[in-house]
Amino acid sequence: MRTIVIYDTQYGNTEEVAKAVAGALGNGVKIQKVKDANPADLSDYDLLVIGSPTQGGRQTVTMKAFLDSIPEGALKGKFAAVFDTRLKTKLVKLFGYASGRIADMIREKGGEIHLEEPFYVKATKGPLLDGELERAKAWGKTVAETISKAGELDKP
Repeated sequence: MRTIVIYDTQYGNTEEVAKAVAGALGNGVKIQKVKDANPADLSDYDLLVIGSPTQGGRQTVTMKAFLDSIPEGALKGKFAAVFDTRLKTKLVKLFGYASGRIADMIREKGGEIHLEEPFYVKATKGPLLDGELERAKAWGKTVAETISKAGELDKP
């Protein structure tokens, strides 16, 4: 399955998670910062994994602009998994998280969300909480297994 991991990062925490997830997804996975991603290239992939830090209850401005630039219906038939990095605080719950907003935007473009996962940082600038990179690797394996099963179900 052709897979791309697209992420944005401000302090490097989301990048660390993206690399851990991509490594767990197997060989041949492309990993790309969102500023270097081209929406037209998404047609080359079966699985999209998208991640962003949570800022003000949503994804970064750069990630939102990228997702906004994807034409309507362009993700039809694409599997997707999304993640974010966030603080573990009740205050953040009031405003929401990046992953939910990313998932909504991908669905609006026709994509099929299979998994959504948060990863936690100790403070705004990080670092990641202990054990989060291990969780990211495990989640990457879960994404691969889930999408593989979903792909088999979609075959006639």
